[in-house]
Amino acid sequence: MTVYLIADIKITDDRWVPDYAAKVHKLVERHGGRYLSRSGNIANLEGGDQDSTLIALVSFPSREAVEAFAADPDYAPFGKARQAGSVSRFRLIDDTDLAGTIPYLRAG
Repeated sequence: MTVYLIADIKITDDRWVPDYAAKVHKLVERHGGRYLSRSGNIANLEGGDQDSTLIALVSFPSREAVEAFAADPDYAPFGKARQAGSVSRFRLIDDTDLAGTIPYLRAG
């Protein structure tokens, strides 16, 4: 089952960003992931401003794959640097429809 990692980040110290941006996508790919977007072009259409600097949307083939990425020892220093230099919220969603009324999504 495809899962999507939504990384919502407010950068507080940008020293970690160049190294993270240059190298983490290769670790994502190692675990079957693929960036769908990694953008700072954020506009709120509804609700309060979350004060995000960037949002990344990453597709993984399974929950186990994204968990393996997050636990990868090669990712650990990048994750620690990101956590120290940002306020980050990572969320996972799957590819289901909770209501079960969209025909091209599995009922969830």
